Amino acid sequence: MSIITINRGSYSRGKEVAERLASKLGYECLSRDILLDASDEFNIPEIKLVRALHDPATVLDRFQHGKDRYISYLHSALLQKATHDNIVYHGLAGQFFLRDIPHVLKVRIIADMETRVVEEMRRENIPEETARYILQKDDDERRKWGLQVYGMDTWDSRLYDIVLCIGTLTVDDAVEFLSEVVQKPAFRTTPESQRLVENQALAARVVANLASAFPGTRVAARDGVVFIIAMSQARDGKNEARITEIALSVDGVREVVFDPAPSEAQTGHVNPFHNL
Repeated sequence: MSIITINRGSYSRGKEVAERLASKLGYECLSRDILLDASDEFNIPEIKLVRALHDPATVLDRFQHGKDRYISYLHSALLQKATHDNIVYHGLAGQFFLRDIPHVLKVRIIADMETRVVEEMRRENIPEETARYILQKDDDERRKWGLQVYGMDTWDSRLYDIVLCIGTLTVDDAVEFLSEVVQKPAFRTTPESQRLVENQALAARVVANLASAFPGTRVAARDGVVFIIAMSQARDGKNEARITEIALSVDGVREVVFDPAPSEAQTGHVNPFHNL
């Protein structure tokens, strides 16, 4: 039992790899589903959530509570799915949101520029020079978005366990290779890694529920105990009481503690922006 995240560039055929891989393994294939879950749970119109998650950070800040609020919703929805295991996720920011979970195989699918240019020319009926410009601009914008929102470069190979280039390798080659790699012991769910993802999912849900009133709050969780690590507002009795009330309304939370987090080896430590 494992989780696979696939980061894919435009015209990389990463979506096709994800869908075929999920079918071969009997896993659930997820992408837009996470946006729909977040939209439903937190009562945010999907179009507003999509725009907030894809626009640059400077635009995000025009929304109430900016990027913190909207990305925390997506983070929570993805981690809830991750607790069930056996998924292939090829949507937004999987390599960021699930990077600390041991049984996640993190993959990046790319394709060579010339192949992408030909595909862009064919689909859009445009000349080569225009197609190349559009693709380079798209690559730059995606890269800048990751740096602005997460403080990480999506092209950094250290974010992934494997980077595959579709070209010499076919889609079938990639599916066959990944289906073998994910069977390795390193990517098998253990009781400890399952506990970690469950703790992270609980912490993420608390962060998301606090995002409107207390954006930027840092949270950890361990077996139903939620640790409030840092607050954006002044720490006083009124704010602590309100945070406690909101956190205890989340299913699975049995206690709230306002203290530095215990060892991260024992908890799910969650803040989508702790690297910014």
